[in-house]
Amino acid sequence: MADSVALFTSIGLSEQKAKETLKNEALSSALKDAITQVQRVHGPSGVDKAMGTLLYSMASRLKDTKRLAFLSDSIGQRKISTELQLAAALEFVKSHPQDPINLKEFEEACGVGVVITPEQIEDAVESVIKKHKEQLLKERYHFNMGLLMGEARSALKWADGKVIKNEVDMQVLHLLGPKTEADLEKKPKAPKSKPADNEVKVKKEEVALNGDVMTGEGKSLMEQLRGEALKFHKTGENFKTEGYVVTPKTMDLLKKHMEITGGQIRTRFPPEPNGILHIGHAKAINFNFGYAKANNGICFLRYDDTNPEKEEEKYFTAIKDMVEWLGYKPYAVTHASDNFQQLYDLAVDLIRRGQAYVCHQKGEDLKGHNAPPSPWRDRPVEESLVLFERMKKGLFAEGEATLRMKMVMEDGKMDPVAYRIKYTPHHRTGDEWCIYPTYDYTHCLCDSIENITHSLCTKEFQARRSSYYWLCNALDVYCPVQWEYGRLNLTYTVVSKRKIIKLVETGTVRDWDDPRLFTLTALRRRGFPPEAINNFCARVGVTVSQTTTEPHLLESCVRDVLNDTAPRVMAVLEPLKVTITNLPDNFKSDVQVPDFPANEAKGSHTVPFTRTVYIEQTDFREVMEKGYKRLTPQQPVGLRHAGYVISVQKVIKDAQGKVVELEVTCCSTENAEKPKAFIHWVSQPLVCEVRLYERLFLHKHPEDTSEVPNGFLSDINPNSLQVITSALVDTSVKGAKVFDKFQFERVGYFSLDPDSTADKLVFNRTVTLKEDPGKI
Repeated sequence: MADSVALFTSIGLSEQKAKETLKNEALSSALKDAITQVQRVHGPSGVDKAMGTLLYSMASRLKDTKRLAFLSDSIGQRKISTELQLAAALEFVKSHPQDPINLKEFEEACGVGVVITPEQIEDAVESVIKKHKEQLLKERYHFNMGLLMGEARSALKWADGKVIKNEVDMQVLHLLGPKTEADLEKKPKAPKSKPADNEVKVKKEEVALNGDVMTGEGKSLMEQLRGEALKFHKTGENFKTEGYVVTPKTMDLLKKHMEITGGQIRTRFPPEPNGILHIGHAKAINFNFGYAKANNGICFLRYDDTNPEKEEEKYFTAIKDMVEWLGYKPYAVTHASDNFQQLYDLAVDLIRRGQAYVCHQKGEDLKGHNAPPSPWRDRPVEESLVLFERMKKGLFAEGEATLRMKMVMEDGKMDPVAYRIKYTPHHRTGDEWCIYPTYDYTHCLCDSIENITHSLCTKEFQARRSSYYWLCNALDVYCPVQWEYGRLNLTYTVVSKRKIIKLVETGTVRDWDDPRLFTLTALRRRGFPPEAINNFCARVGVTVSQTTTEPHLLESCVRDVLNDTAPRVMAVLEPLKVTITNLPDNFKSDVQVPDFPANEAKGSHTVPFTRTVYIEQTDFREVMEKGYKRLTPQQPVGLRHAGYVISVQKVIKDAQGKVVELEVTCCSTENAEKPKAFIHWVSQPLVCEVRLYERLFLHKHPEDTSEVPNGFLSDINPNSLQVITSALVDTSVKGAKVFDKFQFERVGYFSLDPDSTADKLVFNRTVTLKEDPGKI
């Protein structure tokens, strides 16, 4: 250790820095090799501090260590003598992973031999100052001098930054003279202009389909995804990605890939067709389709249909419906099963290359991370080829043989299975196959076949990234780049397919589209607009970290959309009959109700007003209470939109003492004192069913046994669904279609359910209105 410290301090590192470097085994090994390489030319004492600083910087930043000797020589020969040149050299070797390096191109790219004279620097700075002279004289030393530096450096890429700075300082001093007291004062911040009262405030969130939504921070999902494009590799530059494995065939394969794609970004959304998509998939859909859309690319919808036991046609249809419902159109709809023959041929090739073998270990022996190594791992290639052919012909029972790949996954799992036997007809290929590829084998090869540029996966697939690269490279096929992003989770729900099936089987929920679930079909049935779900994904943001969010953020997005799009109607959930005694028995008039009171230009509808109306039971109290503003025997109330104020004359009760009817008188609002409140009402209404939904689970994390020891099925909220069979709704909803949305004034947002019939409409409460804690 003392020798290493001495070696590192000999090139100018402090003793502390040298000891810190030794803690990093990879860095200290690379630095030792670099120093040794240079000492061969300059001798043990020939590495000065400037050269040592460059060697340390190079060793700590270089990813591909096979270029260490080449770059060390370039530094030792003083071809690379500045940090700027080193940055260019590192970028060059990253962009040219294959041998041999073209020395002429390298030296041109790194400014080797380029000499910048003091006269050139003086002329460049003079030119920049002349360009900004007027503004300089006006702002003096408050001018952004970094702008001058930046423009001068752009003109003279390889010039020494310190020399440029000195020249800028000198020429500015010559132009402006010494700093005055005014120059030394801090520049006052420009006051923020407040919008005038009559100006329309910019909404916090503007709605659009396909992710074109402004978040509170002013960044749309599309802008976020264009931003991600800066972090991701450019098409054809897969090899620049950290961890990407370059083989002798990589550059040729990338060249062919670019010829096929024309440099266009290609992504894919690859769900398994064995369940319904949920809210977490909405983020995946927005990320995959949105990333392609934001960067003028294309996105495939690919069904990963390699497990015939669990796949059903209804899932294929529902998945495509949900993608299109969110506003995205796949470039093409493909299936992993489209490639079964090609995948089989590649598996045969993998065996021939000595990278796969037929194994007879049982499934239970392969579970866990400490499974015993297979005794068949080293069986002859010819033997595995014959046995794999026999697997294909159906000469083994299920579980009797598998094809395994010779690799260790990042989580330590040995030799993952590539093919297994299943005597289950496939929904598309029938009985043609009895062996089916696994996810670990299929996923990357289908990406390769479709020439995907960016394979976007959730974070848990990070452990499979190295196996993804290994398999493509083992077969010498085009290798896409896998990028991971954080999953989106919601509290107070479960999204696992297995658990939702349990909820359905136990009768806790009706089906996958029960509005209390957070599947996309359930959210659509409940009345959530697709724009709101896309807005929610934008608000959560394009994050790499896993996100757990409470449902109220999603509900807030829903309200924002429905407030602008759901027409207002009047509905009474718990009716109380009101007879207006000072109107004739046959009295009837039409009342115009605006669809959007805040913007009456958006239209209106007509409702009847007669001698008998119905109000909410909660809008009447027989005994006056402090702060109560609605109807009491002592307090009149206004009827919304009708232009009348009513006053109680008589309270009628049934035998149990419950109020069943009010007799009131009315007068025009023009002639009456302004009431403290206006309430909604209906007259000659439709009788409808209304379903009110609350959270399905009582605890935030129903799957967490520390919160719910008896399991998620014991955590069901008994009040998660309330059905009101005889709610009254105004007649304007009569022609509504399934999924049409309305705001029931003062009640909440509602959507027409598919259970509706011509005789009786059924409404689901989507979300409540924004709560006002001060309102009684």
